[in-house]
Amino acid sequence: MSDNYQHSELTSTVIKAFYKVYNTLGFGFLEKVYEKALLIEFKKSGLVCNSQVQIKVYYDSESVGSYFADIVINSCIIIEIKAAESLCEEHEAQLINYLKATDFEVGMLLNFGKIPQFKRKVFASRYKNRSGNNFLNQP
Repeated sequence: MSDNYQHSELTSTVIKAFYKVYNTLGFGFLEKVYEKALLIEFKKSGLVCNSQVQIKVYYDSESVGSYFADIVINSCIIIEIKAAESLCEEHEAQLINYLKATDFEVGMLLNFGKIPQFKRKVFASRYKNRSGNNFLNQP
């Protein structure tokens, strides 16, 4: 794994915790079970983590809704947990939209399916539209 990318040490810790939880629990549980197990592993690794972090979405300066990030690590990485047969394009689009809607630049998809999968996504701030019609707010 390359150390030349943003938050590489943190994402490496996340991946290790992901495989530990997967190897212990296997597949077939609901996402909430994996979320709680990951929180235990993340805390044991010394990571600061919060679950179900509300993020408000704005359109044309008006609130149009909100979503809840499964886990936020060290106030810099969004973790989206899936328990699906496999990761698909919609899962990746969901995470990219979460990154677009916040000041976070790094996100990870963790899938506890029959075969464990993870993906790391980056959406750099310099590509985010922060002019009047943005859809951002991170509490």
